[in-house]
Amino acid sequence: MSALLYRLGRWSFHARRTVVALWVLALAALIVGSSGFARPLVEGYKIPGTEAQRAMDDLAVSFPEASGSSAQMIVVVPPGQRADDAPVQRQIADAVVAIESVRGVASVSDPFAAGHLSGDGRAVLVPVQFSQASADIADATLASIVDVGERTERALNDGSRVAVGGEALGAVELPHDSAGEIFGLALAFLVLLATFGSFVAAGLPLLAAAIGVGVSLTAIEVATALVDVSSTAPVLATMLGLAVGIDYALFVLFRHMRHLRDGMGAAESIARAVATAGSAVVFAGLTVVIALVGLVIVDIPFLTAMGFAAAAAVGIAVVAALTLAPALMGFASPLLARGLARRRLRIERRAASRRRAHRPGPGVVPHASVSGRFFGGWVRLATARPRTTVALVIASVGLISIPALDLKLGLPDAGSEPVTSPVRETYDLITEHFGPGFNGPLLLTGPIAANTDPIEVMADIAKKVGKLEGVTDVPLAVPNTDGTAGLITVIPASAPESEDTKLLVRSLRALAVEIESEHGVDLSVTGYTAAGIDVSALLADALLPYIAFIVILSLILMTMVFRSIWVPVKATVGFLLTIGSAFGAVSLVYSWGWFAEPLGVEQTGPVITFMPIIALGVLFGLAMDYEVFLVSAMKEEHAHGTGAQAAITHGFLRSAPIVTAAALIMFAVFATFIPGADATIKPIALALAVGVFVDAFVVRMTFVPAVMKLLGENAWRMPKWLESRLPSFDVEGEGLDRRLADVAQTPAPSGETTVTEVSDRART
Repeated sequence: MSALLYRLGRWSFHARRTVVALWVLALAALIVGSSGFARPLVEGYKIPGTEAQRAMDDLAVSFPEASGSSAQMIVVVPPGQRADDAPVQRQIADAVVAIESVRGVASVSDPFAAGHLSGDGRAVLVPVQFSQASADIADATLASIVDVGERTERALNDGSRVAVGGEALGAVELPHDSAGEIFGLALAFLVLLATFGSFVAAGLPLLAAAIGVGVSLTAIEVATALVDVSSTAPVLATMLGLAVGIDYALFVLFRHMRHLRDGMGAAESIARAVATAGSAVVFAGLTVVIALVGLVIVDIPFLTAMGFAAAAAVGIAVVAALTLAPALMGFASPLLARGLARRRLRIERRAASRRRAHRPGPGVVPHASVSGRFFGGWVRLATARPRTTVALVIASVGLISIPALDLKLGLPDAGSEPVTSPVRETYDLITEHFGPGFNGPLLLTGPIAANTDPIEVMADIAKKVGKLEGVTDVPLAVPNTDGTAGLITVIPASAPESEDTKLLVRSLRALAVEIESEHGVDLSVTGYTAAGIDVSALLADALLPYIAFIVILSLILMTMVFRSIWVPVKATVGFLLTIGSAFGAVSLVYSWGWFAEPLGVEQTGPVITFMPIIALGVLFGLAMDYEVFLVSAMKEEHAHGTGAQAAITHGFLRSAPIVTAAALIMFAVFATFIPGADATIKPIALALAVGVFVDAFVVRMTFVPAVMKLLGENAWRMPKWLESRLPSFDVEGEGLDRRLADVAQTPAPSGETTVTEVSDRART
């Protein structure tokens, strides 16, 4: 692969104008395509085959008027007044008539006839039913209902509050971009500037990543013309595309700058950078893509689509790092070479000044760079007492991981939205005046046997349901117009996301078995709340198989890369420590409530149910990325005859600076998504930010050197029978590097600028 990438890198340099033009044209074409063919993103999470989803589909036939989404308007009058006073009733009646006239509304309940008056008499709840799902309801329809609520509030004009919310108006609002992303890019730029000491070098990875993300997002929009795409997918693709796009371009640029510093010509330098660092980029990107595409084994359509969208963003980032970034480097190489020459001259002058001021005696070690002293001290400290280091890492990460045992998963509802949002205000007012269960009613529906009295049967079932623990009310129990199916509305005593509601759903399904044997009525539990519970249960069941898939994949890939038994085992153990810390940090905030306010988490409780699976896939690729860059450098040193301990130190010093820069960039990008308002992305970003930080600085740069010190020469031993059966995967391109080592000493072709040439001209 390194030979192929070498040719690709050289071509990208020589055809740099063509490469950049192709990327710009692709972006422009996708922008045009998305403007003409893109469909709205899908909001909500459906899983075909679950009981709740099957029953919801049946409702479209048996109760079309109740099969769509719903909204709620709540009217609250000031203390000392009653909502059923005549003036208030007239305004509410006018509002009901106005909502009924809105196109797309299937029905509006008369709140007083239906008994939707709160116990304290201060609030009235007006349910609004649509015949369409949330994603299919026109924005103008929702805007008209909100406008009715605002007019009603102005008409009352006595301190009353009217709020409109509910599932149709965004129980889970569409994710949106925030200024935090710009802040994250600014932090990434500062890290790159500190790493390279050049504004041009710092801007190259950002530009390549930004174009790659633009292509990814517009491609996702075009894909909506063919498949349903979750509203979460673009934000996830943006977050991953920026993070890995910057890092992958950084790895190639870092190697290119090192070659330029050694005096190599630009074309040869870029070709070798793509062949060596690019091989590791391909490996790292493939691991992330495989892990994300592996979501197909979970067999949940919306999650599969989300995984493919994120995988596409990562794949495009890899292609951009291997083609677009080298092309941009080709344009910038003269500037980079001159900057390196000036920097080397400054270093030489400072060194000469120090020698004149203080000439070191025999045996004195020359002045080392700040970076070299820092990372040298780090690796010495990590390996001085390796058993102690390993024990401390396991104990500290284990402590962070303890809260993961309390991690609760679920689909977010309006209660997880910012307190300033209208849907959250509606949710809170309903909870205050009617109880939390009114925010998540459950539905029982199913066919009624032809030889029964539908009305009597439904009344009898309603009595049985009302006696269950956790049921506040059964306001509706009716057959449809032809008496072939029944519908029962159940109001829980608990909030939609609570464990008590999950227990009630199980109790209702157990009661349905008894009802079927007694009345011959096959009832199913459905509704938005029940569907969310079913989604969470399926994802929880899929989590362990997916973890097993990731662990096995890790062992296989690492064994092929490092031709070792113990190194893959160590890498996999480190990955388990990483995900433990990531999930522990999320649970610490959302389940225990620690640091919730500083992080902008306004509502603790269950986190989005697919967070663990998405975080697992992404962190797996990033963890293997850092593992490859650190340990392959140690392996290369050892292969050149360096002793086991010296190979650990030298390899660490070579790779630690770039891993540090890459991890800091990843952390900055992920962390800036945490304070945003979107409840879906926030816990994923938190898990990724903590996971990247712990994996890079605690696991890979502390735990790994200590374990390698304990393993010694055993780290690189492997049974011959196994080694002969495994394919070779030269991720660092060491073989190509050795074959082309003599090229580094040859003069640069005409027209290429080297650091040596620029330095000589500067001295002259």
